[in-house]
Amino acid sequence: MIRFHKEGYRIILTALIISIIGVVCAEKLIEIPWLVKLIQIVILGFLIIILQFFRNPKRIAPPNNDILVAPVDGKVVVIEEVEEPEYFKGKRLQVSIFMSPINVHVTRYAMSGDIKYSKYHPGKYLVAWHPKASTENERTTVVVHNSSFGDVLYRQIAGALAKRIVNYAKQGDKVVQGTDAGFIKFGSRVDLFLPLDTKLKVSLGDKVKGGIQAIAEK
Repeated sequence: MIRFHKEGYRIILTALIISIIGVVCAEKLIEIPWLVKLIQIVILGFLIIILQFFRNPKRIAPPNNDILVAPVDGKVVVIEEVEEPEYFKGKRLQVSIFMSPINVHVTRYAMSGDIKYSKYHPGKYLVAWHPKASTENERTTVVVHNSSFGDVLYRQIAGALAKRIVNYAKQGDKVVQGTDAGFIKFGSRVDLFLPLDTKLKVSLGDKVKGGIQAIAEK
């Protein structure tokens, strides 16, 4: 059975109502049969896109403090040593995962631990792969701490289509690896900032699955 994320319930209901009205109106008001079918197919395609975007597959993996799982579905587009200016103010290993509109957009906790920092930043809506997206786009910054990895920062970044980031992380919360950490609506990216000695299990161009696929280990 297909599960949908709670952040999509209102949009799905609205899209369903609009789709039903559109299909009925096309049938009643247009007399050209092929045009009626074309409009109805377009409406159905629109509804399917909305449904697949908000799908929330159930994924269960036993928590493991010695590995990091992918926080989202998508493609690894950045692996590099960078200066992280907001929290660490020092060098970290950045791993960025880009989500296309057809990917599942649920954000999941990459590891279990305590939330040490959580902050929302309003900003622009540059395309998610733009070099300045990490510092200029709408984004949230969250730091999770555990005994194996220490502090790990992840950043939800809105893309050109994304207009709302949902972040459930609150400072002081204890969180469990793989559970729901938030949602980014319509195209986006997540950056991870890891200790420099972290052993990666992914390479540039790899496609990953959030919540279950190991991307790094201690």
